[in-house]
Amino acid sequence: MGKFQKYINTNVLSRVAHLNTTSVLVRIVAGILTSKAIAVLIGVEGMALIGNLRNFLSAVHATAVLGFYHGLVKFIAEVKEHVKELSKTISTAFYVGYVSTLLVAFISYYNADFINGFLFSENYNYTYVIKIMAIALPFYSLNLFCFAIMNGFLKFKMMLVINIIGQFLGLGITLFLIYQSNIDGALVAAVLTPSLLLLMTFVAILNQRSLISLIKISNVDLTILKKFLPFATMALVSAIAVPTVSIFIRNYIIEVVGMKEAGYWEAMNRISDYCLMFIMSLMNLYFLPRFSEIENKREFRKEVFNFYKSILPYFAAGLLLVYLLRSLIVRLVFSEAFAPATELFMWQLLGDFVKVLSVVIAFQFIAKRMFWHFVIIEVFLVCMMYLTSVYLIDIYGVKGAVIGHFVSYVLFYGLVLLIFSSSLFGVIQEEVPKE
Repeated sequence: MGKFQKYINTNVLSRVAHLNTTSVLVRIVAGILTSKAIAVLIGVEGMALIGNLRNFLSAVHATAVLGFYHGLVKFIAEVKEHVKELSKTISTAFYVGYVSTLLVAFISYYNADFINGFLFSENYNYTYVIKIMAIALPFYSLNLFCFAIMNGFLKFKMMLVINIIGQFLGLGITLFLIYQSNIDGALVAAVLTPSLLLLMTFVAILNQRSLISLIKISNVDLTILKKFLPFATMALVSAIAVPTVSIFIRNYIIEVVGMKEAGYWEAMNRISDYCLMFIMSLMNLYFLPRFSEIENKREFRKEVFNFYKSILPYFAAGLLLVYLLRSLIVRLVFSEAFAPATELFMWQLLGDFVKVLSVVIAFQFIAKRMFWHFVIIEVFLVCMMYLTSVYLIDIYGVKGAVIGHFVSYVLFYGLVLLIFSSSLFGVIQEEVPKE
């Protein structure tokens, strides 16, 4: 626990206190207010439709930028003092990523009818929403590119200000559109708000004019692109697989159980997201860099078990409190119409607890670039999520989806423990000091 607290106090505190904590709290408040507006003005069925669109957006956004974000941040941080390499890195990410974005936008726009049928069924016609998303997609991509540059150059205060302003701006527009147009407004807001930060982000980047001059098509380098591929593939597998399987599960609930039940499940997912948001952000800030610098099994084991002993009990207590207050939380965040969602809390929160248990170890896959291990366990996870959910929905109704969430993460955790069994539980020989 000592090293974790020391690292937080010395290396992460400024970022967590000034960027992560404030930004996450603002996101949670904005999310709760948006959920309340959807619950009161649109209702349970609308919550299910918006859930499908949110999952689809998550997958499309990741695909559009080829999962370059974290790789770009890492490589900019490494080469920012070397102008030529920096120019190659930024130029390659920008041009390749933007071509990919335009391609995804083009495909989405001209296949809007098919996408509408997949997300909303033939009973609803929100084709125009998909077309608006396609038009807004390049602006989202450019915004994310600018954010990656700021992140790579450690412009955390600037990112904090833009994030907070963007959250409030997005919240205001979302509430206004929901009030004006109900479900249509909510869907349009969902596809537009991620692109709204571009103007502020672009102004911030323009202040770094020397960076703009580094973006040249002549500096696109295939060698740099190869360096991005492992990070891009891992990011894409994670960002596409889970949202896509969520859409399939939600559509199955709608088909087998009903639209209202799918809305209850979406409400439970939102509560789950709020519970996980802070601890997952903290783990991203600490464990990725920490595991990257660890060179032996002893330190890896020590970090994992320190986390289990020092942080996990607080998280467990928080989840228990959420469970005990579930009726109040549902009424505050949603409305009385969502009361049946309280029956989903136990299995969902148990699954979230096991998820955190497993993810803290699984960060090692990314930190050590264990590419195939990561892909295999992610594919295993989404397959188990779908298969267990479908099987259990047939037996228990919508509750089967949250039981499937728990079972799939227990199986995932078991596989992760198996892969790292020697590091976590095996005998570690004493290292012989070098003479």
